[in-house]
Amino acid sequence: MVTDRADDDEFADFAELLRAGRGEPDGGAGDDPRTRRARRRRRIVALVVVAVLLAAGGGYTAWALTASVAAPSAALRTPAAPVSPVAEVPLATSGTAAIGLTGADGYFAAASTPLATTRGSGGARVIGSITKLITALVVLEARPLKGPDDAGPRITFSKADHDLYDKYYVMNATIAPMPTGVSMSERDALSAMLIPSACNYAEAMARWAYGSQGAFLVAARRWLSAHGMTDTTIVEPTGVSHRNTSTPHDLLTLGGVAAANPAIAAIAATPAATLPGAGAVYNTNGLLGRDGVTGLKTGNLGGGTYALLYTASLEVGVDEPVAVTGVILGGDSRGEVDSDTLETLEGIQAGFHTVDAAHAGDVLGTFTTPWGGSAQAVVGEDASVLTWSDTPVSVSMTTTTTPARYADGEVIGTLTVTAGPQTATAPIRIAGTIAQPTAWWRLTHPFELAPFA
Repeated sequence: MVTDRADDDEFADFAELLRAGRGEPDGGAGDDPRTRRARRRRRIVALVVVAVLLAAGGGYTAWALTASVAAPSAALRTPAAPVSPVAEVPLATSGTAAIGLTGADGYFAAASTPLATTRGSGGARVIGSITKLITALVVLEARPLKGPDDAGPRITFSKADHDLYDKYYVMNATIAPMPTGVSMSERDALSAMLIPSACNYAEAMARWAYGSQGAFLVAARRWLSAHGMTDTTIVEPTGVSHRNTSTPHDLLTLGGVAAANPAIAAIAATPAATLPGAGAVYNTNGLLGRDGVTGLKTGNLGGGTYALLYTASLEVGVDEPVAVTGVILGGDSRGEVDSDTLETLEGIQAGFHTVDAAHAGDVLGTFTTPWGGSAQAVVGEDASVLTWSDTPVSVSMTTTTTPARYADGEVIGTLTVTAGPQTATAPIRIAGTIAQPTAWWRLTHPFELAPFA
């Protein structure tokens, strides 16, 4: 058929081209026509196979160069939480003691080892001149000052008041001059009673406010009951009697009431003053101004009865100072009581400390890829918290599972540090850059490309 002959001619031409390209000889003149025809057809099939393979190869290349690869593998770890030692806060060497703390909300309660706030039996003990603090507050209930700067009414002391100087002088009690006819303000008279702890002024003020010592004692007992100080006994206004007793618990209450009274708090914080009639007076509390001590009153009848009711304001690194009210009863000496008080305050202050949970550059793990790329996950900045004593510290982190670029500096999460009421955060960043796989790696690793990966 003409058509067959035309096809054969085209095949022959094509075969000739193939032979020419490969340098192969054509069939000889003696070849059988059917043999030549079969040879031509085999060459055509081979040509088609080559064309299919070439076409398939082009498709594989395009697929290999564009197929998705698996995300880098992450091996990350959360840093271990640091552990702090228990704060040491000694309360007293001898006698009994207690402290009360306000401010730094949430810090003290968060510690796993509670702060000891009492030492000793907690029973009633001699309070000495701490009595004068009660006397001053009871006087102010009857004759209140109108404000923190109010001096109050003028008081003129009589011959009977002057005789109190001699009364307490022979008792070897603390006194201050009170000439007959001397006139001073109520505030100055309270200062003469509290700053040098003058017993003659304490009795004179009690009698001035209530008319008699008996009437004063009735008012004092009523005042103590109203403030819940039911374990406190007052039999006279100065503290010279061993029967004036109280407990650490009651005296912490007294300290809070006294510190909240502007006039009393200001007088108790005054190291020295010059007063009409009384002259120069000096505070018996030698700790004023040391380690944050702001008051309040000493007491001493000798023989293991040294006492101190104190207040202090401690800067510990939080928004507001820690307010401390403390009491020691039954100390062996004034020096011992003062030393114990300073050690207590130093222990409280030292118990606050900064915990460094992580530092900028700390390695949290690595990212790796099948094609050999790698980068690190690092802490982006220091992470620290202020805490108290052995408050447990927790460290956690959140990271994205698929960073956008795996580029140096890219933020991929947050490190969080918590201790009590304090929380600090730091960014987690990538250090190093993971580049995309090369074309050669893609072409030679088909089974690590989607959909095989």
